[in-house]
Amino acid sequence: MGRIGTFLEVAYGAMHRAPDRGAVDRARDLEAMDRAVELAAGVRGTTSPNPWVGCVVVAGGEVFEGATAPPGGPHAEAVALAGAGPRARGATLYVTLEPCAHTGRTGPCAQAIVEAGVARVVVAMEDPDPRVRGRGLARLRQAGIQVEVGLQAERVAEQLAPYLKHRATGRPWVVLKLAATLDGRLAAPDGTSRWITGPEARADAHRLRAESDAVLVGAGTVRADDPRLTVRLAGDGGRQPLRVVLGRAPAGARVHPALELGGAPGEVLEQLGARGVLQVLVEGGARVAHEFHAAGLVDRYVLYLAPALMGGDDGTPLFAGPGAQSMAEVWRGRLVSVRRLGEDLRVELAPRP
Repeated sequence: MGRIGTFLEVAYGAMHRAPDRGAVDRARDLEAMDRAVELAAGVRGTTSPNPWVGCVVVAGGEVFEGATAPPGGPHAEAVALAGAGPRARGATLYVTLEPCAHTGRTGPCAQAIVEAGVARVVVAMEDPDPRVRGRGLARLRQAGIQVEVGLQAERVAEQLAPYLKHRATGRPWVVLKLAATLDGRLAAPDGTSRWITGPEARADAHRLRAESDAVLVGAGTVRADDPRLTVRLAGDGGRQPLRVVLGRAPAGARVHPALELGGAPGEVLEQLGARGVLQVLVEGGARVAHEFHAAGLVDRYVLYLAPALMGGDDGTPLFAGPGAQSMAEVWRGRLVSVRRLGEDLRVELAPRP
């Protein structure tokens, strides 16, 4: 009884003690930054070549939100500050990426934050763009603003991976999309491939197109399937990606107008990166998929697997070209996610670091 009584006394005391202010403030910071990440996700695919950024301004009991507009429009911080108006003075601002410190199509966000009188700024991660790279944070600190960096940095780095890679290497983030039967066939021996997967998987593939700046296929795929490579099954279509063909597409192909490129995959990525392409979706065919995979240029693999079996070895495989010669040479990645889409499975893979 003595031990039980002591336990009850401790529990009762814990219930009536004042909450840990540090824990409460931390929870509020996380909630605000999580909301900023959600806002950034909502404009994914509309801001390129600018990064998709979310911002939340907390002024007393009021919250004001913003997300990056399409190129030429205001950045996330400017949108949120405009909503807050004079109430931004003394407020806390949460933003997923370091505020810019240079003048482009819009003015520097760091200066706008200073002029608004914000007291505290919480930033998920520093911007690697050479025009920013710590300058925005330095401007805020020079003005006497309390600056904290690193909250939800890993989550934001994943969200902004295409932008971060482009700024670091000049090349776009490469997503390889493949739709196959469970025995690994992209097409039947007669060349037909419509439709291996169901409508839910096809809609998700169109979502991938919608968030990509370019969609790339080989000229052989254009001749065999005559694809349009447009966004049709994800929302209202919105901005259409740049259509890229490796080789020459027939004059009457539905893919036109398309950018026709030649050269090795790495050279193609250099050309696309120079055009401001942050993410390219590689859709095939099997030979193009093999070229990008064999060169180690794929950042994400998205496989849609249908509960179907071609039942032979004469259909088109996932990759057309020489593969691993032994189990020691087999490519092994890591699973990012596995989920069901209607009757199909969506499997996302990433290379191991």
